[in-house]
Amino acid sequence: MEALRASYRDTSSDSDSDSERVNSKKARINTSDSNLATETTHLPLPPPPLSLINPPNSLGKLPKQLLVYAQVFVSAYQLFVDFPMKGMVDCLSSGQPSRVRSFPHVEGNYAVHVYIPVFIPSAPKKEMTQFLKKVSAVAPGLHVVDVDVPLNSLYKDDSKLQQLALGREFHISLGRTVPIRVHQIDSIVPMLRQKLQSQRRYWIDFSRWEVFVNDDCTRTFLSIEVITGGLLEITKQIQVVNDVYKLHNLPEFYKDARPHISLAWALGDISNSLKRVVEEEIKRLSVEGTLQKRIFSVKFSGIQCKIGNKTYNICKFSDE
Repeated sequence: MEALRASYRDTSSDSDSDSERVNSKKARINTSDSNLATETTHLPLPPPPLSLINPPNSLGKLPKQLLVYAQVFVSAYQLFVDFPMKGMVDCLSSGQPSRVRSFPHVEGNYAVHVYIPVFIPSAPKKEMTQFLKKVSAVAPGLHVVDVDVPLNSLYKDDSKLQQLALGREFHISLGRTVPIRVHQIDSIVPMLRQKLQSQRRYWIDFSRWEVFVNDDCTRTFLSIEVITGGLLEITKQIQVVNDVYKLHNLPEFYKDARPHISLAWALGDISNSLKRVVEEEIKRLSVEGTLQKRIFSVKFSGIQCKIGNKTYNICKFSDE
């Protein structure tokens, strides 16, 4: 009987020891997990371990080719995790400057922009390219509108500067870019079409280099302004757009609207220094006798309304 008790105690002791070892192992795992959780709050997520692909208790090994693919995936994942932490910050800080939204993004809102599309003719592009080169040499903070490439990086390649800076569609704004709700689209677009369908063609003269600053002074623009031909017609169109905006409780356009297209922009309000550069270049052209009465002219081709990523033709004339 004593031998049986002794044997039972030995078995119980072994079981208790095993239980203690298991509990101790669990405690170490829990402690390790706790430390890992603390560290991962400050570090990027680690890649998925390769052991998950072929765990020790699995029923069999994965094909060698699949294992190679998995290893490539893990390496790529680690590169993806590390790059934003190391390289992306440097890239953003030394690359293109960030821009500030005119209004915060709200789910269900769409930005609306009513404008006249403008394409610069080929003939005046050479002179305009030289003007941009002169200005960007003195004002290095200028970037090409939409493309956001620094103008001075294109200084040595006239054809590339002409293509990037002057070879796209430009806009004469007829209303502010403002957010609208989705249900307003079905009202605004038909109303604009109804009120602007009787437009006739006219010439638009872009006659003066000018500098503008946005409302919150976060960006400065190098632009070309309409001051003679087409000014009256565009002013009337702006008033029509204002009427439609008012019916939808949207803010009207500027009272002293100055129709223009913008070719380049810079961060912040550098209007004073940029105006001096522009005036000096205009004065130089005047002295040389190469200053033109008009920079270029185009024929009014229609009005478009962009809402979100979709563009609506409000009125359009076919090319003659």
